[in-house]
Amino acid sequence: MSLTAQQLVAQARAAITEIDAERLRTLQAAGVPVIDVREPGEYAAGHIAGAVNIPRGVLEFEVDGHPAVNCLKDAALGHREQPIVLYCRTGGRSALAAEALDRLGFSEPLSLAGGFMGWAEAGGAIEGAK
Repeated sequence: MSLTAQQLVAQARAAITEIDAERLRTLQAAGVPVIDVREPGEYAAGHIAGAVNIPRGVLEFEVDGHPAVNCLKDAALGHREQPIVLYCRTGGRSALAAEALDRLGFSEPLSLAGGFMGWAEAGGAIEGAK
């Protein structure tokens, strides 16, 4: 059965947990890792404070040892029993990413509903060029 991209995202959203900006703030305060799955240029243009950039296209290959942590396994990113938050521009790519991490055995991959745009509209802290 063929699906459109929108149908694929809808299926992913039905299978994963989406969180709002307030829950993200709580998780950030507890030290939960936040991954920006947008492309590097998007990340450089502005990102959620403290987020690590692992583009969606390489997430499954790099989530346990991203170049941002000098190719060393980062215990926070590699610990599959803890929550991990993913976001993109509006929430589609991060829903797909959360579904992929669930398949890889992460116990609590979370997607930010509304993505970076929703975070910015909610007054969330942003780093980088704006």
